Amino acid sequence: MRLRKYLITASAIAAMSALALTGCSSSGSAAASGSSGSLTVAKPDGAAILATEINNPFITTGSGMSLGYDRMIYEPLAIVNPVGKNETTPWLASKVEWNSDYTQLTVTPRKGVKWSDGKPFTADDIVFTYTLIKNTPALDLGGLKLSDIKKDGDNVVLTFGESKFVKQGDVLQVAMVPEHLWKGISDPTKDAVKNAVGTGPYTIKSFSSQGVVLNARTDYWGGKVPVAQLKYLEYNDNTGLLRALQSGETDWAQIFITDYKKNYVDKDPKHNVFWGANVLSPDMIVVNTTKAPFNDVAFRKAVNMVVDRKAHAEKARGNAGPELTNVTGIPQPTGDQYIASEYKDQTFKIDVDGAKKVLSDAGYTWNNGALTDPSGKPVSFTLQDPQGWNDYVTGIQLVATQIKTTLGADAKVATPDADTWFANVASGNFDAALHWTGSGSNPWHIYDDVMNGSYLDQAADGKVSDNFGRYNNPEATALLKEYAAASDDSARSAALEKLQKIFVEQVPAIAIGTHPQLAQYNTRKFTGWPSEQDQYATADPTQPSAVQVLMKLKPAGK
Repeated sequence: MRLRKYLITASAIAAMSALALTGCSSSGSAAASGSSGSLTVAKPDGAAILATEINNPFITTGSGMSLGYDRMIYEPLAIVNPVGKNETTPWLASKVEWNSDYTQLTVTPRKGVKWSDGKPFTADDIVFTYTLIKNTPALDLGGLKLSDIKKDGDNVVLTFGESKFVKQGDVLQVAMVPEHLWKGISDPTKDAVKNAVGTGPYTIKSFSSQGVVLNARTDYWGGKVPVAQLKYLEYNDNTGLLRALQSGETDWAQIFITDYKKNYVDKDPKHNVFWGANVLSPDMIVVNTTKAPFNDVAFRKAVNMVVDRKAHAEKARGNAGPELTNVTGIPQPTGDQYIASEYKDQTFKIDVDGAKKVLSDAGYTWNNGALTDPSGKPVSFTLQDPQGWNDYVTGIQLVATQIKTTLGADAKVATPDADTWFANVASGNFDAALHWTGSGSNPWHIYDDVMNGSYLDQAADGKVSDNFGRYNNPEATALLKEYAAASDDSARSAALEKLQKIFVEQVPAIAIGTHPQLAQYNTRKFTGWPSEQDQYATADPTQPSAVQVLMKLKPAGK
């Protein structure tokens, strides 16, 4: 299993070579000229996003975070790559150093960084930002559980109440905000922050219902900003945004495209790129383990044995990502290093006869082809996902058909609106649903999402924030805590191997497909984008790494 190096410095990370760090001075003269051209970035979330200007990086539903333009204004201390080599790239920090059990982080602020209003970025801004989070629970979006924040000479030392090995990205990718302006904000959970001052390469030129325009800074600490102007647009839906991508009206986006090769890449095969970065986040059929039929492990096993993952990859996901093949549910090749030796070569196979034997051994029978449970009741359940989520709805339709055809269970499909669906899964008002899992630089999030009983203890008004299938296995919960708190690689490996065994043998959820971070871009104006061949980041324009991608770009032909 790959371990993050405790000490991570800018000089140790090859990815930082794209930034002209040798030219980073407080004067910012390295960026005084040379930026050129423009890129249009877009989302399909509807015009309402642009109804109100909200540049607060802690309001995830605001215009800045929804569209992603905040990523070009507010920057993190470091960027953690969820693909490729899972490397950490120092950003506003010149060095980050974890202690052996990941309960303490020492940060060295990068010198020569200025806020866009000309004030210097200092250790005090780091202390202020994390103190703001510590003192305002609503801002603690990553569950940091900070216990102490202090300066130590030129450094900042952050101490946590628990190991942050599995949440390094949550810690390091917090958006830094300027103390000299934010200390006057009375309620940072609600303030729109119309005056968006950051350390990033762009400032806001204009905001309107028609879109947002950012201009490149001439004094950016990272040197010359490759793209002079960014334009952010909103479309009403995927169809409208797809047309814009096809016509070249939009350059950079993140949407699901049915038959992406025909509908996007082939429109300009020399320049159009669709990339699904295969992060450690599979899609799962989340099953309600507290009610029939999924409270029976035999039935869960049988369903797991007849699901057609190949069909899911081809028909539901449109080959946007690779087929999920390993029985542990860990996507490959990204997660190869984490798969226990016991399961290295064990792949999902459709085994209808084997599934029927599992059921008959558990007391199930068939009446005119219809499956009945050991008590003699017909087996019936409903798979649900929101209407309009075409890939997910197609996914559950495929599964329902497969189960009906192979096992004889009465599998229905329901497509409520998204708000109803979210409420249903949180409250347990469902039988089964196709759902994603969290992702990180290791598989902990995969199993935490479907096996951690701690979420059940934290339920509020009957609603859980994760482990929607309500799987309750004290051993799995303890192993997840053990993995997260371990101070060495061997202890993490041992815990992860046991978690994989529980997942394979108890089937708390049914892993069905990969869940790549999708992105579309073209190389007509700029090159240097991340890709399957150069996985220095994902290409999603809403992620913290968007600024890293932007700074790696070069004008086409140069």
